Amino acid sequence: MIHAALIGAGKRGTNAYGSYAFRRPNEIKFVAVAEPNENRRRRFANMHNIPEDRQFKSWEEMLAQPQICEALLICTMDRDHFAPTIKALEVGYHILLEKPMSPDPLESLLIAEKAEQTKRILTVCHVMRYSNAMKELKRIIDTKLIGDLMTIQWLENVGYEHYVSSFVRGNWRNSTESSFMLLQKSCHDIDMLYWLVGADCVEVSSYGKLSHFRLDKAPEGSTDRCVDGCAVETVCPYSAIKNYYHTKSGGWYNAVSQDNSLEARMKAIKEGPFGRCVYRCDNDVVDHQVVNMLFANDVTVSFNMTGFTAKNQRTFKIMGTLGEIVYNGDDKGIQVNLFSGRQERIYPEQVAGGHGGSDFLIMQDFVRQVAKGDLVGKTSAGESARSHMITFAAEHSRVTGQSVKLADYMEQVKLGTISNTTVKR
Repeated sequence: MIHAALIGAGKRGTNAYGSYAFRRPNEIKFVAVAEPNENRRRRFANMHNIPEDRQFKSWEEMLAQPQICEALLICTMDRDHFAPTIKALEVGYHILLEKPMSPDPLESLLIAEKAEQTKRILTVCHVMRYSNAMKELKRIIDTKLIGDLMTIQWLENVGYEHYVSSFVRGNWRNSTESSFMLLQKSCHDIDMLYWLVGADCVEVSSYGKLSHFRLDKAPEGSTDRCVDGCAVETVCPYSAIKNYYHTKSGGWYNAVSQDNSLEARMKAIKEGPFGRCVYRCDNDVVDHQVVNMLFANDVTVSFNMTGFTAKNQRTFKIMGTLGEIVYNGDDKGIQVNLFSGRQERIYPEQVAGGHGGSDFLIMQDFVRQVAKGDLVGKTSAGESARSHMITFAAEHSRVTGQSVKLADYMEQVKLGTISNTTVKR
């Protein structure tokens, strides 16, 4: 059994990763937590029987102590990843780091370099690599069942409820407080595409804007809050009352308040950020974006992210010289259509948990790595940094309106002539 500590006891740290200890109590035990929010800190501590002297109000307080255990999970907000990660590597921890590594490209490279220098495990939570469906997809491509890979069309349907809850009203709405949309939401996808193609990305171009969720698009009669007598609340699909007060299957009401009573929800809608009109928030991240990529093996990729879909799922078509792979996101089956006329539908094994079981599977792999001292699992820190660079370069293209060559971009990052990308609507 390994022992671990958690920095950042929000939903991802507590539910996605911390819950692994309940499913596999013989493999991992949490012995410390650092979280500035007292309710979250005590909740996690009570769940895992963490003593008072191992409950810290900040990561600085925790990391000022001699090394407490072998492993550390860092699940803070995006802009609070770099400093605790560097310090924890110096102290000697093996780290599971929530994505993105950092909202700054140079910091991402420095994290990877530090992990290599200290010879510590640093696994970035690109959880999609661990999904059984994606592993099966990788196998199909690498065995050349569809011949040589030529091109990919990949669509991330964020889903309108998810988009407005997380990226208009929620924690990731403003890039100056968290990170830009492509890095926060779609670095999963960019990493997956990089992994599936199996070659370095050579050049990227990208276009996208915040086109809809802004003040000049507000309907006549709308108000600052959905409960302020808004004339269109009853017909607005983004109504806070519809999405957070009325309980429904798959609803986002639990994002509003830890107390899910109707009274608590309504109070949160009246007073908190989730009750704001979606056209009157301080959001600045794009609501739709396209990224085109050219890889060293001549494979071309078109990736689309949009917040204007009913379902929250990924769909794609992967095309090779002998056939194609199609995934529509509905029944979890992978459809293979060969040009010979043969067709096959593959249903990968399902695993319980978030992201199709990937949250559980990445923890399983990380625990195994730490227990065995395996410095490189399914992905190294350097590998994650390289996929991050594609995402940063794509955003640089979107902002500047220019196609970006990855080699030139990375050189500029290392020289310090390019830093965190400026937001452009």
